[in-house]
Amino acid sequence: MRRILSLAVLLSAFVFAGAQTNPETQDALKLKETEHDFGKIPQGKPVYYTFVVVNTSNAPLKLDNVQASCGCTTPEWNRDPIAAGGISEIKVGYNAAAEGAFEKYITITYNGTQSKQIKIKGTVWKAPEGSAPGNASVQFLKKQTL
Repeated sequence: MRRILSLAVLLSAFVFAGAQTNPETQDALKLKETEHDFGKIPQGKPVYYTFVVVNTSNAPLKLDNVQASCGCTTPEWNRDPIAAGGISEIKVGYNAAAEGAFEKYITITYNGTQSKQIKIKGTVWKAPEGSAPGNASVQFLKKQTL
């Protein structure tokens, strides 16, 4: 009986110890949003969006790397640690070279081993081939002013 009671007390101690939250293991990085839809954008014109990052911990947060899934997407971020309770930004650019729908993922690696993903998406429309048609009214107006 004494062994069973000791085992129960020991098991309870492990359960309660495991339930304690360690501030270093909590997820310190919070994003205001994890996805942005550019909607319809013209081909050949780069677009940008800024994601807001919040450090919810009591210790500095280090963004180790921010990597896009392809070369057409370029993330920019401040490499200085984010102070406890502080805010920073990740600016993501997309070069709309290919026509059609797109979905690009950006992986944020922080505090050495943790990571999160953000996503941009939209549709690239192709501008019509050739130059814009001439406007005969412009020539008429030029003659009138002379």
